[in-house]
Amino acid sequence: MVTVVFGARGNVARHVAAGLAARGEQVRPTSRAADAESPVPGTAMVAADLERPETLPAALDGAERVFLYAKPDGIDGFVAAAQAAGVRHVVLLSSGAVLSDASDHNPIGRMHSAVESALVESGIEWTFLRPGMFATNALWWWQHCIRTQGVAYATDPESRTAPVHEKDLAALAVTALTEPGHHGRAYPVWGVEALTLRQQVDRIAEAIGREIAFEAVTADEARARLSETMPAYGIEPVLAGWAAGTTHPPDVSAIVEEVTGQPGRSFTQWAIDHADDFR
Repeated sequence: MVTVVFGARGNVARHVAAGLAARGEQVRPTSRAADAESPVPGTAMVAADLERPETLPAALDGAERVFLYAKPDGIDGFVAAAQAAGVRHVVLLSSGAVLSDASDHNPIGRMHSAVESALVESGIEWTFLRPGMFATNALWWWQHCIRTQGVAYATDPESRTAPVHEKDLAALAVTALTEPGHHGRAYPVWGVEALTLRQQVDRIAEAIGREIAFEAVTADEARARLSETMPAYGIEPVLAGWAAGTTHPPDVSAIVEEVTGQPGRSFTQWAIDHADDFR
């Protein structure tokens, strides 16, 4: 049974592809760049671009399962190609932003809601993973300034988030793709612990073996700095998340262990895994 993994160079998808292969599953990793290195040794990357529907039939040929990331501009073409290919189950990496009362005003919430709706209406079985704050966001926020200046910043160092390790999201996806009982399920995924932004930076400092200063900045200053390192559509949601974390404790959960049987990973572990990214 072939499982197609879209965006297989991505932070989550590459671990999905590797996890499926480790279970002995037949994996077809895809990327917009066919010459990209495959996350599955001995398996070539297949060229597929969700914004170029003509590339999808070949990528989906003979596939029954798909791991997908949200791309609203390409979802109609994907659905048509998946239906034609006989795809039976799609696991979507969605977003916890769809759960917010203000999701219509959040570009991240809107884009993921649109893709979820298209899949529900397609008639293809689906599973949605709805993570909160990605631990990898710390790379967008702080990688450059830690590496070049030894400093991190935020509007409030005491704001709390519950970061999710990308390997935990991949483990959930692999389980949903290969084990029964996950069709029609939407899983909110929060990290296993709530940490202040200062505590997160402290974990990174411990992992790289040197001190990191923390600078409190205004929202405008943070906005300007974030604009240099992350997509524009994500900046306001990040600032809103930081602001919310100063007054509302973030949700935490054991959903990874409940679904996969393995405990979720801590931010300390994430910092160790990514220490070289900050050195």
